[in-house]
Amino acid sequence: MTQASVRTQSTSNSPLGGSPYPSLRSMTGQGRGEASGNAGAVVTEIRSVNNRGLKVILRTSDSVSELEPKIETLIRQHLHRGSVTVQVRLTSPPGADLPRVNCDAVRSYAEQLAEVADSLAMGDAVTSTNIDLAHLMQLPGVLESPSPDGQDTEERQARAQAKWELVESSVELALERFKKMRSDEAIAMAESIEQDLQLIETRCEQVAQLSPFVVQRYRERLRDRIEKAFAENNLQPAQPVDLIREVQLFADRADISEELTRLKSHLAMMRGVLVGDSSEESASSQERGEAVGRKLDFIIQELNRETNTIGSKAGDAEIAEHVVEMKCAIERMRELVQNLE
Repeated sequence: MTQASVRTQSTSNSPLGGSPYPSLRSMTGQGRGEASGNAGAVVTEIRSVNNRGLKVILRTSDSVSELEPKIETLIRQHLHRGSVTVQVRLTSPPGADLPRVNCDAVRSYAEQLAEVADSLAMGDAVTSTNIDLAHLMQLPGVLESPSPDGQDTEERQARAQAKWELVESSVELALERFKKMRSDEAIAMAESIEQDLQLIETRCEQVAQLSPFVVQRYRERLRDRIEKAFAENNLQPAQPVDLIREVQLFADRADISEELTRLKSHLAMMRGVLVGDSSEESASSQERGEAVGRKLDFIIQELNRETNTIGSKAGDAEIAEHVVEMKCAIERMRELVQNLE
């Protein structure tokens, strides 16, 4: 069994250690892993960009091409979203790829040449000292591939297992560093999202404070317009009950309390997903990782829907200003969420 010596480029802790957002991963990142042993030296490089699903692109040297299915399975056990490019290169030990000389074949050729010389009464014309080895090397069967078909089955399996263990060590090391980079990047993105969440929360409070005055201003405008219209046409003033009924209808249409409540609920839900909701503790980390990006994307859509409804129902210039700022924050979060696994 090959004992692979692994060389890392970073001594960072586990990507999950101490992270305030343990379920988050960015879909962009890179990582490099190296491993060496009796089977040679392997270098693995992993790079990724965002993608709706998981797309694995493998680029391997010829000596490890037969291991591509195993490599892809290993990658898919750790990653769930993103377009991932994986390069795996194996450098065999010096001389391992050189053809091997079949000594028995060379000896047989030499003996046959000597017999031919004797049969033709050539005497010492052909001896072991004057046979040209360079010419013998060109004869069929003298040079064999490094792994002849006749090699013992157990020996071939042992060599293949040693190669896979070396590749596996290199890929796992690259994945560890890759995930650490993605975790660090996700933390920075989550902190930016939290700032926008706070901005939206502040704007919601300001909108809630302005909301009661929307009906009041409408009542005053409506009363002034009615009084002016009746005065211009020498008509009797409208009954207060008619004015109250109209204002009540407007108040019902312009009521945004339900939208504000749902908006605040979505903000709390989004924070819960970012930090890893305790209600999901029973779920595996893999299941949470697969769901985080999609959940955040769905919540962003709900935030945008409620914000649009608030802007259209309120019909107030001051509230409209807050709505614009909220929509800008939502759009910034949408761009970041698209890059989270």
